Amino acid sequence: MAKFQYIKQLNKHIPFYDIEDSEFRQYGKIINEYNFNELEPYMDSLHIPQDQNVYVASVAEMENTVIKDQIQTAFYGGMPIQIGYCNGPNSTLNGLEYHKSSEINIAITDLVLLLGKVQDIENNSYNSKDVVAFFIPKGTAVELYSTTLHFAPCKVNNEGFKTIVILPVETNDPLLHDIQKRTKEDELLFMKNKWLIAHPEREQLINKGAHAGIQGENIKVYQ
Repeated sequence: MAKFQYIKQLNKHIPFYDIEDSEFRQYGKIINEYNFNELEPYMDSLHIPQDQNVYVASVAEMENTVIKDQIQTAFYGGMPIQIGYCNGPNSTLNGLEYHKSSEINIAITDLVLLLGKVQDIENNSYNSKDVVAFFIPKGTAVELYSTTLHFAPCKVNNEGFKTIVILPVETNDPLLHDIQKRTKEDELLFMKNKWLIAHPEREQLINKGAHAGIQGENIKVYQ
């Protein structure tokens, strides 16, 4: 709790909550019913890159496990899943994505998630003033609902962050072909099961075809 209070005091520019706060109920829930310790040895073997975030969607070592079968069978109702990770030095919002499915994040280090709501997207535009921050302590697993906007975690220490990411199989894989755009939402489809809005300052995403739809500050989390 001391770490949360310290980080909260440094970030008065954004609504800031602990993951145990009732405010999180709108975005997801804490997962207490599963033991994810089986995945930790692989994550402990990884170094945190200091130049950019690294996302790997599927890791065989973490998928050849009992917990993978448990989550796939019960939590995702039998749908095939992938277990990967996102590690890095990130401190800023940069973009917001959503999936047509829940996502599980497991904090291997303390970290912060910047979250929003799909319902607040209007005409493919979203104002960053509606973003809220949640402090997630090491060892906590959370479900993010399909209506929750999210992106890479933010670090709360100099070393960076590590998080496990669980999603349906092929989520975040490249699209196989251009789709016929029938709706405004189709313009946000960036990868398989991934709809993305980028902040204009994040040219790296925009140059890859992401829609520059986030208005306002590109929020930074201080630590």
